[in-house]
Amino acid sequence: MQHVNLGRSGLKVSRLCLGCMSYGSPAWRPWVLDEAASRPFFRRAIEAGITFFDTADMYSLGVSEKVTGRALRDLARRDDIVVATKVRHRMSDAPNDCGLSRKHIMAGIDASLKRLGMDHVDLYQIHRADDETPIEETLEALDDVVRVGKARYVGASTMPAWKMMKMLATAERMGLTRFVSMQNQLNLAFREEEREMMPLCREEGIGLIPYSPLARGLLAGGRRADKADRGDTTRARSDEVAEWFYFTDEDFTIVDRVGEVARERGVKPAQVALAWVLAQEGVAAPIIGATRIEQLDDAIGALDIRLSAEEIERLEAPYRPKPPSR
Repeated sequence: MQHVNLGRSGLKVSRLCLGCMSYGSPAWRPWVLDEAASRPFFRRAIEAGITFFDTADMYSLGVSEKVTGRALRDLARRDDIVVATKVRHRMSDAPNDCGLSRKHIMAGIDASLKRLGMDHVDLYQIHRADDETPIEETLEALDDVVRVGKARYVGASTMPAWKMMKMLATAERMGLTRFVSMQNQLNLAFREEEREMMPLCREEGIGLIPYSPLARGLLAGGRRADKADRGDTTRARSDEVAEWFYFTDEDFTIVDRVGEVARERGVKPAQVALAWVLAQEGVAAPIIGATRIEQLDDAIGALDIRLSAEEIERLEAPYRPKPPSR
C-alpha cells in the first residue's frame, strides 16, 4: 500500500481511505451494515495496508463512530492509523446541536472522541460550511481543538471555492490552524470541482480526499435509468440523493465508456472509474465505501491500474457540465 502526504502537511495517509458511513445502524439507512457485519471490512482494510479511516458524527447519528472506534481499537495500533471524523450536521432537536458555532464544535469533538473511545482524532473536518456562524468563530474554535490536542489537523468538505479561499485567508490573517484537506465530490459523472476547487487546493497545498469516486455505484454498473427500478441493491433502490447528481443521458454514456475500457483491460468497471480518480493531480486518497468484501478488494486492485492518456480522453469525452445547484 502506497502512502502519500496529505497536501503539504507532514501527515501520511494510505492511497485509499475507508469511508465508514456504511457501518453503523440499519435504522438510519437500510443499506448500512451493523457492527457484526461491519467488522470484516475493517479487518480486510487493515490487512491490505489501508491506514486512513473516515467517519462523521452524523453517520447513523453517532453509531458509526462507535462501530469504527471499537473496530480500530481491536484491530490496529492507534499510532499506525489516521482517524478522521466530521462536525456540522444536526445531531438532535436541540437548537445548538448543529452548525459550526464554538459551542457545537467544542461539544461535538468531545462527543465524537467519547464515541470513538479515543483521546484525539488525526483529522477533524467541517462537514459543509455554516452560513449562520462567522468564519472567525469557526476557525478559532477549530484552532483551540488542535491546540488542546483533541485533533492533530483540520480539514474542510464541500463548499464553494471562494468560501474555502476566504477561510484559508482568514486563518492566515489571524494566525490560526489552517485546513490541510478538502473532502469534495469527484468522479467521472461529477467533475464540477475541476473548475475552481481543485486548482485552488493544488495551489494552496490542500490535499484532496474525494468522496463518491464511483458516483454512488453508478460507475460500477449498479444503477439503471428506470426510475421505477434503479438497481438490484438496497442502496440503489433507496438512495434518493443519487438522483440529485446523476442519471442524465450523458451519465449513462459515461457508464458505457467505463464498461468498454474495463472489458478491454479485463478488469471491473469500478476499478477503471477509481483509477481515473486516483490519476487526478492533487488527489491523496479517494474515500471508498464497501458493503461487500469484493467491493473493497476491487478498490485495492484499482491501485495497480494506470490508465493511458487515450483511455482517459475516451472516459472524459461524454461529460457535460451539471447545474451549479448540484
